[in-house]
Amino acid sequence: MDNNQIKYDVAIYTDGACSGNPGIGGWGVVITLDNFVKEFCGAEPETTNNRMELLAVIMGLKALKFPCNVKLFSDSAYVVNAFNEKWIDSWQRNGWRNAQKDEVKNKDLWQQLLELMNTHSVEFVKVKGHADNELNNRCDQLATSSIKKYIEEHPEAVANTDQKATDTDKKPTHKITQAEFNDLIGGENND
Repeated sequence: MDNNQIKYDVAIYTDGACSGNPGIGGWGVVITLDNFVKEFCGAEPETTNNRMELLAVIMGLKALKFPCNVKLFSDSAYVVNAFNEKWIDSWQRNGWRNAQKDEVKNKDLWQQLLELMNTHSVEFVKVKGHADNELNNRCDQLATSSIKKYIEEHPEAVANTDQKATDTDKKPTHKITQAEFNDLIGGENND
């Protein structure tokens, strides 16, 4: 990347969440530049927390229409350490295998992220989750509200998740109701 093309210095805050792991997932992004703030979020029906953490980063970078210097804040050690500890370099050198010689999970998302990083100069910063970082907490709210909204719009998804848990010998202590689930994630009881 040619640094002469860099137009802006931006901060991106990201977070992912998952109701069940795997389960229904959500992601949230807050982008700041000077006094301007942009928030957005989304949800996926069957995913993992790590995929949502990665997708939040990808969606944040995709939102930038020009090459930027990006300071990216995440509470995900999975994402931040992949770059700061150079795991990603080792994975690529080893044919997308980790230190245990297993295939790297979420290779498709890692490759998308690397492609986006050809456009932007990105510095990853680890923040403590659910702590005193206001914008990271906001991303968490966006991610969890996306899950709640997805469940409200797709109530069958909760039933499908319960069935898959049973199918894979993940035995819940009892079958959760929509109202109990809403209580669990801080939603209102719609009964």
